Amino acid sequence: MITIRRELGKDAAAREALLDLGYGAVRFSKVSHRLREGRLPAAGLAFVACDHGRLIGTVRLWDVAAGDGRPALLLGPLTVHPNHRHGGVGSALIRHALAAAAKLGHRAVMLVGDAAYYERFGFSPEKTRSLGLPGRYEAQRFLALELSPGALDGASGLVRATGRQLPVQRQSFARQGFARQGFARQVHAHRSTAPASRVTAPVAS
Repeated sequence: MITIRRELGKDAAAREALLDLGYGAVRFSKVSHRLREGRLPAAGLAFVACDHGRLIGTVRLWDVAAGDGRPALLLGPLTVHPNHRHGGVGSALIRHALAAAAKLGHRAVMLVGDAAYYERFGFSPEKTRSLGLPGRYEAQRFLALELSPGALDGASGLVRATGRQLPVQRQSFARQGFARQGFARQVHAHRSTAPASRVTAPVAS
């Protein structure tokens, strides 16, 4: 049985190992990383998917300002263990995260990703045409979803990070790449025995 829950402190090592497996070191060079670096995720909006206690998926949302200062969220990184990539885990994580964000009163979510995949959740480049990110990116991959209609109407300018600062000691720890020094073996060695298509994802009303 696969379940989705809030991320806990004890998940840090397995989560970093999973991100290393999914993205490698290139994740630190992505433009979206500049908006996450040195920051904490938005309160209550970091989630993991687990298969019988093993962490197999992760997604986070981050506080940002859309151009003119209006509050929004940035989604990512999203990754799922290769053994579960085609079982709907990623979709369940996204839907769960979006429902939680809406329940908390957030009005808009942005991301950098494949439009063909994210359009099923309502994301499109329509509301990002006048917005920019702090670095190089492909405009067609900069997408947004309004949780509240009109939330991004007229938004223009550069997107900037507004989230809570990560404590200095945790910033140093994150940069050490600790997941590669043993924790990655846990993720690489994981082999699912449960049906990947069976996903239990509590949905906030």
